[in-house]
Amino acid sequence: MSLSLTSNAFSDAKEIPSVHTCDGRDTSPPLSWAGLPPGTKSLVLVVDDPDAPDPAAPQMTWVHWILYNLPPDSNGLPPGVASHDLPPGTLQGSNDWHRIGYGGPCPPIGRHRYIHKLYALDAMLPDLHQPKKAQLEQAMRGHVLEQAQLTGMYRRR
Repeated sequence: MSLSLTSNAFSDAKEIPSVHTCDGRDTSPPLSWAGLPPGTKSLVLVVDDPDAPDPAAPQMTWVHWILYNLPPDSNGLPPGVASHDLPPGTLQGSNDWHRIGYGGPCPPIGRHRYIHKLYALDAMLPDLHQPKKAQLEQAMRGHVLEQAQLTGMYRRR
């Protein structure tokens, strides 16, 4: 079985419910994973939007959430997970709003893709002190055993 990432709030390539966006309560969606490869020591979750600011002319990838050192015995996250309720040992990175934690979809124009990427690593990462995505990716280099992703879509009404 290969690594998989799912949500009971939305299916792959389908709409993210507004409760998980800036138009709702801006709470993280429930996520579940399975099929960790042998030798997995930690997991990394990155949620980003490659369509920012306009899907017709994307200029950047906007980072919405970074979690790392999720323990391999965890199997998911509940909806609206608070920092203090993350699995023990989990650390967070800084999103593109320059804050820690989940920041939901809030596209200024058009229908955007929100890619939830889960990485199984063969190592625990050191405390990177709230890294940005590029710093985290550098630390992960050479340690990724497998990757899964789940894409959600959102357009503001």
